[in-house]
Amino acid sequence: MTLKNYLFVMSVLTAVCWGVFFFVAGLIDPALTNWLGFFLFYLSFFLALSGTFALVGFLFRLVALKKELAFNLVKISFRQSFLFSLFIILLLILKSQNLFNWLNLFLLVIIFSILELFIGNYKKSR
Repeated sequence: MTLKNYLFVMSVLTAVCWGVFFFVAGLIDPALTNWLGFFLFYLSFFLALSGTFALVGFLFRLVALKKELAFNLVKISFRQSFLFSLFIILLLILKSQNLFNWLNLFLLVIIFSILELFIGNYKKSR
C-alpha cells in the first residue's frame, strides 16, 4: 500500500469512526444503558481517537523528521496513537466510576511511559 492510499483509507475510516461515535453518543442514555452501551461508546471513541491521533502524529512526524522513512513514521505514530487513546479511555472510565484522582493519573502516566519505552526499545533491539 502506498503512502497516499494509506492516508486516504485512514482518513475515510477515521471519519466513519467519528460518525459512529456521534451516532452512539446520541443514541445511548447513560442513565438507562447497560454494559454493552458503555462498551460501544468507549470502543467507538477509542477507534476515532486512534485514527485521529495516528494521522496527526504521522503528519507531524513527516514534517518534523523529513529524513526518516515513511513506513517507520507510520508504525511509530500508530503505536503511540493506540497507547494515547487507551490512556484517555482509561481516564474516562476512572472518571465515570469516581476513581479519578492525581495518584491514579500519575500511576497511569508512569505505566504508559514504561510501556512505550519498553515497546520502543524492544523493537529496536530485535
